[in-house]
Amino acid sequence: MGRVAETNHPLLGFSIGSTDPTTPVFGVFGGVHGLEKVGTHVALAFLHHVLAQAEWDRDLAAVLERSRVVAIPLVNPGGMAHNTRSNPRGVDLMRNAPQDIDVTAKPLPLVSGHRLGPWLPWYRGLENAPFETEAQVLVDFVQTHMFGASSALSIDLHSGFGLRDRLWYPYARTSAPFPDIQRVRKLRALLDDTLPHHVYQVESQADAYLIRGDMWDYLYDLHQATASEAEGVFIPWALEMGSWNWVRKNPLQLLTSGGLFNPLKPHRHGRTMRRHLHLLDFLFRASRNMEAWT
Repeated sequence: MGRVAETNHPLLGFSIGSTDPTTPVFGVFGGVHGLEKVGTHVALAFLHHVLAQAEWDRDLAAVLERSRVVAIPLVNPGGMAHNTRSNPRGVDLMRNAPQDIDVTAKPLPLVSGHRLGPWLPWYRGLENAPFETEAQVLVDFVQTHMFGASSALSIDLHSGFGLRDRLWYPYARTSAPFPDIQRVRKLRALLDDTLPHHVYQVESQADAYLIRGDMWDYLYDLHQATASEAEGVFIPWALEMGSWNWVRKNPLQLLTSGGLFNPLKPHRHGRTMRRHLHLLDFLFRASRNMEAWT
């Protein structure tokens, strides 16, 4: 798919199931921030679940003939290799898109994204510069493998914020109503009904904090601007795993790199892998049953 020249780390993408670009698709992405390794682990656990089950489950094999799962489990391999949030050039990939925050909104200093320089976290990159390699690969992959689908849902897996697991829908840059809010509400009702004991706080990304240059805002708007009616719906979600819970139970994690972002105890890591499998399976099912939420 691609390669990060500064570190020579490959960027790998996967497609499981139908090769027809119009079939329903579910996209799974992780590791946008190199320190948040648990997101990549959850993505890989889900892919393993799908592939292992397809080996013996004829029903799932039949489902994969008319739908698909696509994934980039590790969007920022250079950042993960060097234990940094940003990529090797010091750019926060989730703030690298050209879109800015609504002029009426109040961004958080630095955290919402800045152009002061790569020595500070949350650096967006130079104004009017091309996308970072990793961001461009993500954009190209989503356009190629998801934009032509009759129904497309994606989830981007993150950690490092809050005590609760938050399931975010766009937008990140503005508190203005999301154009597909009615579909989101129906999908949320379907989640509540299907998994009545789920742990997720479902909300707009902007309810937590605003971000300049969010890649999923950019991709959603690009799909809205370029897709035809026949190409269907694309709604990107983000899961922000509540990593403060892991730190609260094991404060010594703060003495390690990545301790704020990942469950370090083996039993907590295993529990996290199990915890989110039902959500990803739900979204995969919902992607191929669009009539239930549109």
